[in-house]
Amino acid sequence: MATYTHGHHESVLRSHRWRTAENSAAYLLGHLAPGLDVLDVGCGPGTITADLARLVAPGRVTAVDTSEAALEEARRAAGPAGVEFAVADVHALDFPDASFDVVHAHQVLQHVEDPVAALREMRRVCRPGGIVAARDSDYAAMTWYPETPELDTWLALYRDVARRNGGEPDAGRRLHAWARQAGFADITATASVWCFASDEDRAWWSGMWAERITHSAIATQALAAGYPQSKLDHIEEGWRKWGAVEDGWFAILHGEVICRP
Repeated sequence: MATYTHGHHESVLRSHRWRTAENSAAYLLGHLAPGLDVLDVGCGPGTITADLARLVAPGRVTAVDTSEAALEEARRAAGPAGVEFAVADVHALDFPDASFDVVHAHQVLQHVEDPVAALREMRRVCRPGGIVAARDSDYAAMTWYPETPELDTWLALYRDVARRNGGEPDAGRRLHAWARQAGFADITATASVWCFASDEDRAWWSGMWAERITHSAIATQALAAGYPQSKLDHIEEGWRKWGAVEDGWFAILHGEVICRP
C-alpha cells in the first residue's frame, strides 16, 4: 500500500476541515437525491461526508478511511446524521457487490498504490445505474503569482516525495484515463479550481503550507529522502513571503470524473 504523503498533522487536518460538498464536490451535487445510498471513500475528517449525508437523507451514507484517528474526527463532524464508519482499503472494500448508488472519492486516487484497481473496486460496489465519482488535484498544474522561487522548490520536492511514497501527485489529468482502464465506458470528465487570493484565504493557505512543510509527515518523509532541514526552512520562508503579498494569487486545478458502470 502506498504511504499517505500528508499524514494527519493538525496543519493537514485544518485544510481538510475546510472542504465542503459545495467547494469540493460541486460536480457531483446534481447527481444526488434523497434516498440514495452513498459510500464516501477516504473521508478524512468528514466535512464532505456530513454534507453528503444531509443531501441524500434518508439514504444511507457509509464513510471509510485507512486512519481510525481520522474516522474519530469524522464521527464528530457527522453528528446525528446517521453515517456509518469503517476502516477500509479502497483496493479491497469489505462490501458486497452493488451495495451503493454513489461511490465517491475526493483527493484519494493520487495517494493509492494502484488507482485503476481502486476504481475497479469502487465500480464493483456500485449498483447498476449508479455512479462512481472521483476528484483529484494536479500538482504540476498548480500556478501562482507572483513568481516565488521557494514555491518552485516546494512543488518539485512534494512531487518527488509523493512519488517515492507510491502515489501520483499529477492525478487530476489522469483520472479519465484511469477510469477507462478500470473498465468504465460512460465517463464524464470535467475540471474545476480552488483559488486563494483574498487576504484571508492567502493567509490561511500560506500559513497552513508553511507549517505543513516543516511539521507534518511531508517534512519527516523529505528528511528521510535526503532533503536537508535548511531546504524545508527555505520553503517555509517562501510560503510566508508569498502570503504577505497583497496581490498574491494561487490556483489549484482538479480533474473530476463521473463514471457509470
